[in-house]
Amino acid sequence: MAAFGSTSFGAAASGAGNYNPNKDAELVSPPTDAISSLHFSPTSNFLTVTSWDNQVRCYEVQPNGQSQPKAAFSHAAPVLCSAWSSDGSKVFSAGCDNEAKIWDLASNSQQTVAKHDAAIRHMHVFNNMLVTGSWDKTLKYWDLRQANPLHTQTLPERVYGMDVRHPLLVVGLANRRIQIFHLSNPGAVVKELESPLKFQTRCITCFPDSTGYLIGSIEGRVAVHHVDDNLQSKNFTFKCHRDSTGSGDGIWAVNSIEFHPVHGTFVTAGSDGQYNFWDKDSKQRLKAMSRSSLPIPCAAFNKEGTIYAYAACYDWNEGHAKHNPTSAKNLVLLHQPQDAEVKSRSRQASGRR
Repeated sequence: MAAFGSTSFGAAASGAGNYNPNKDAELVSPPTDAISSLHFSPTSNFLTVTSWDNQVRCYEVQPNGQSQPKAAFSHAAPVLCSAWSSDGSKVFSAGCDNEAKIWDLASNSQQTVAKHDAAIRHMHVFNNMLVTGSWDKTLKYWDLRQANPLHTQTLPERVYGMDVRHPLLVVGLANRRIQIFHLSNPGAVVKELESPLKFQTRCITCFPDSTGYLIGSIEGRVAVHHVDDNLQSKNFTFKCHRDSTGSGDGIWAVNSIEFHPVHGTFVTAGSDGQYNFWDKDSKQRLKAMSRSSLPIPCAAFNKEGTIYAYAACYDWNEGHAKHNPTSAKNLVLLHQPQDAEVKSRSRQASGRR
């Protein structure tokens, strides 16, 4: 694929307007429809982008934020999720065609490796195994050398959120139930509970040490939850992605939560077009970034935590009537995190009694 021009960190394209108020670098040649997932390779700065135009695209991102599209392939329907093999040589993708595919980047070949009876919403790779979570109310575990799943876990509802941090797997369902599994025994539910948040689950992210997980919901709120019963006193929730001016609806969905791979702090991104940096241990916000005019549906850190990639496009939070495909922008922006944004720090005394 031919090289394209690009912006780098601190040099946003001219005329960026309010969709890029933080002057982040823009990924070149972005998708032509809404973006559904972003994932960096575990071994390099290659970034996969999936989208509603049925495409899986792979880009190379330079340390200075410049980027170049490398390859792409198509599904038969919109693509909702992706994952990388541990060695960074293969990409997995799945979506509304009810199939998961493996893409060998070296040979540029694709093969179907998993199937469901409805759309596959989430997928993860661990120990050379693939786990897929679907709107057909099942989890399936796949050995890629076999045509049939090793195990199918029937769920009470559709999968809306899922994350894996070995040996922990956490699933958020359409009925607001949370199910927790230990991957050494994937057929047994270790714990089931109702989400501590009152409204629909939008995303789930496991702690880096696998002792707990974060839940984001459509109500502009995040729950910090621990697995061990002895740690339940450390659980809490906090509000975010809300309009402090009081204008408009004022409450926005939390679409993405990503932990920094080095410092263990995390970033939330939402339908309000804002991404914020947080420290769960000191219970404080580290940095609030300027708000974009476009929602942020998904995001990802690279393996060193030196690049935070996030999509800026319509996320359907206001329904079909608010979508204008002729004027819609579909962008991936690249932010270079600063120490003050991602390094944990002690809470400062407020001086109030």
